[in-house]
Amino acid sequence: MKKLITVLFALLLLFSCQQDQVDDIQIERDYSMRAPLIWNQLYLEVERYTNGYRPPVSARAIAYINLAAYEAGVHGSSRFQSLSSYYDDLDIDAPEYPDEIDWEVAVHHAYDKAFELFFPTAPSQQQFQILEIGTALQNRIQPEVEPTIYQNSRTFGRYVAETIFEWSSSDEWGHKAYLKNTDPHYFPPDQEGLWKPTYPDFLPALLPHWGKVRIFGSNQELETIPPPGFSTAETSQIYQEAVETQVLVNEIKAGQHEEDYWIAEFWSDDCPILTFTPAARWISITNQIIGIEQTDLFESLAVYAKVSMALSDAGVSCWKAKYEYNCLRPIDYIREYIGDSDWNTVMCPDGSGGYYTPNFPSYPSGHASFGGAAAFVLEDFFGTDYRFTDRSHEGRTEFRGAPRTYNSFREAALENAYSRVPLGVHFQADSDAGVELGWAVGSGVRSLPIQ
Repeated sequence: MKKLITVLFALLLLFSCQQDQVDDIQIERDYSMRAPLIWNQLYLEVERYTNGYRPPVSARAIAYINLAAYEAGVHGSSRFQSLSSYYDDLDIDAPEYPDEIDWEVAVHHAYDKAFELFFPTAPSQQQFQILEIGTALQNRIQPEVEPTIYQNSRTFGRYVAETIFEWSSSDEWGHKAYLKNTDPHYFPPDQEGLWKPTYPDFLPALLPHWGKVRIFGSNQELETIPPPGFSTAETSQIYQEAVETQVLVNEIKAGQHEEDYWIAEFWSDDCPILTFTPAARWISITNQIIGIEQTDLFESLAVYAKVSMALSDAGVSCWKAKYEYNCLRPIDYIREYIGDSDWNTVMCPDGSGGYYTPNFPSYPSGHASFGGAAAFVLEDFFGTDYRFTDRSHEGRTEFRGAPRTYNSFREAALENAYSRVPLGVHFQADSDAGVELGWAVGSGVRSLPIQ
């Protein structure tokens, strides 16, 4: 936690050094990615520790936050355009006097207000971080801007964030979902071969109505490849994939398949508090790319908006399919139909030999859906052959987080999807279908008319 705050203040220092020789307050502004990058770095910390922000909920929150920031800054760009008119029920007034707006100030205060609105239950330490970073960034920017323009810009940014929050509140199923992760009135279908609360915690279904949440991209219904039919025949696809998962996990526990286990741990990101969520992982990757490419303010806003909206839509589409098909997890299939009654995953070890399985249906994979959607959008901005190294967990000692290098965003997304098999929480078919769904979601978000 302290390490993150140190990194964020180092970023502020880096940007401030670029202005050390400026004496005149009436400088010509050079809009950088400073504000979007710092706030999206902070998001990783806030969502990690805030209760109820499970992957789809977290993805939705950062989508609205980044959309607010985008709309607060877009009128200063000649390249990008507002999405306000694209959504029938969203009405954001453009600034009456755009020449009296400093766009970085507007963006910063849109983020500041949006974090306050979308993370009201963040623990006190994270609330303090939001306040601390917001104040530090304001103190860095404010001397660069004439006071009246600063006040106008602050007012506009906060207005946009409040308008976006009001729009969020009209989405019955998604708004404030951190307070309603489960539904005590939902009962999964009681039928052989379908999902049910799973060993060891037997937790109730997570977000069973999430498929009703508003989406940002194309409104057309996405078709998901149907899962393999349930069967106990040894020749069936589901039986064979269950055996593959069973054997791979057993051999990992025996010290084999070191590379597969590294991949599994590297992408896990779903052990609450230990890391940020699987959706947030792709914001972490985006942060790294933005930092490397030094994109300007407006392109950074566009990248963050589209990536986060794709992540949110992936969560909605994936969870809709999950509760449509209600496929059981490998642990139940292996225990009940292969006869390995003591078998368990290797996900989220508790230090005493216990492991975990997510509390929602298996098909399709959420990890795979998030990764496919984000990768599809990222390659639209940075290219299909963009080589990068993911340092999201560099230096972690609780698991193997050593950086891994990829030749493209798709290569990373495919490895992310596969990673769920050696953990033991998915069949290969879950991962394959999730990636395909993610591509489709990403395509819908890529087509949004922002340019």
